[in-house]
Amino acid sequence: MNKHQGFTIWFTGLPCCGKTTIADQLAILLKKKDYMVERLDGDIVRQGFANDLGFSEKDRDENIKRVTFIAKMLTRNNVVVLASFVSPYKKQRRKARKEIKNFIEVYVKCPVKICMKRDVKGMYQKALEGKIKHFTGVDDPYEEPEHPELILNTDTESVEESVRKVLEKIEELGYITR
Repeated sequence: MNKHQGFTIWFTGLPCCGKTTIADQLAILLKKKDYMVERLDGDIVRQGFANDLGFSEKDRDENIKRVTFIAKMLTRNNVVVLASFVSPYKKQRRKARKEIKNFIEVYVKCPVKICMKRDVKGMYQKALEGKIKHFTGVDDPYEEPEHPELILNTDTESVEESVRKVLEKIEELGYITR
């Protein structure tokens, strides 16, 4: 039986900004402290649960709607959910915040030029060449969060610094104890 309340940390930002890396490291630390943690990641969800969706605005909305439902259910059952999704539109994130109890939005901020340099899959290059349509940061917009609980500047801070900031924030909010 979980001895902690569930909450969702929603990591949002451009592709290759560091969302997955930070969430993965945070998951390791929280699991070591006996928190029940579930990772929801854009690439993994799209491989199975949302492999029928593309990247149009309509499909992105549907993807986030599905993920929001899962995160809501897990959070309600006292699981710590670490969700890492580009989720480029403000309206998507507002709906997720409204649906999910104990929602924490973390904006993983990084300039697109740095994200392009970090892109080991070559997705940005394919988007620039027109081989991928509706790619966030190239030919599709990313709407920055207006009031996230936390902003991580991954172009100037290390992964360890970013993870520490998230831990400090969730401790400050009363979700964990050290």
